[in-house]
Amino acid sequence: MTLRLEKTGRVAHLVIDRADKRNAFTQEMWEMLPGLLDQAMQDDDVRCMMLRASARDSAFCAGADIKEFATGARDADWRARNQAAINRVQHELARAAKPTIAVIDGDCVGGGCGLSLACDFRVAGPKARFGITPSKLGLVYPLHDTKLLVDLVGPSQAKRMLFTGQLLSAKEALSIGLITMLEDDPHQAADQLAQTLTETSLHSQTMSKAIIGKVLDGQVDDDDETRRLFDQAFWGTDFDEGVSAFLEKRKPQFK
Repeated sequence: MTLRLEKTGRVAHLVIDRADKRNAFTQEMWEMLPGLLDQAMQDDDVRCMMLRASARDSAFCAGADIKEFATGARDADWRARNQAAINRVQHELARAAKPTIAVIDGDCVGGGCGLSLACDFRVAGPKARFGITPSKLGLVYPLHDTKLLVDLVGPSQAKRMLFTGQLLSAKEALSIGLITMLEDDPHQAADQLAQTLTETSLHSQTMSKAIIGKVLDGQVDDDDETRRLFDQAFWGTDFDEGVSAFLEKRKPQFK
């Protein structure tokens, strides 16, 4: 199984398991991922999801399977199906309701970098390298994924990455805002981040994520929907528990 979903406590793990091919994605894998993502998001016991490779110190994902892509890309029907599958993955991963963490040990390139961009957090190790390489194949990066990149690093650094196709070290990726955390042991750091996420209000996280999404899509003022999200929180069980825990000087137990 090249992709699978595992669960540890309240954390789901979407595992990429094709190490012999540097975890490059095939059409079948692009088509599988949305179902696994939905399974994690619909599980009431799951509070956040990690996207990671099955083996430590391996490539996170080297992008699309170039052998398959080179064979199918000139077939209009295959190309349309491939692009639709990739677009669906990127849109649904970027808009997943619960927090998502990409854990990156090694190379994170092309479509693999796109997957990491669509996650909320990118936790990388010192050997990780990042690149988006359409310019090396004479291709064009999709607008949606380009926006995810620009939102993180700004237009100038996005142009540098897209125009040159160069690989960036983990240290440089951190300096331009491409990754969230650079740690000697990214798996341990991601586990700690996930544990922290499970201890705070999922309602606050999901609503904040929705509002941040509106900001990134260009909204600058409150509307009826954002006002409703703000007001309704005061009547929620998480607010009751948070206030009670504060007054009783204990850790909240959000349901």
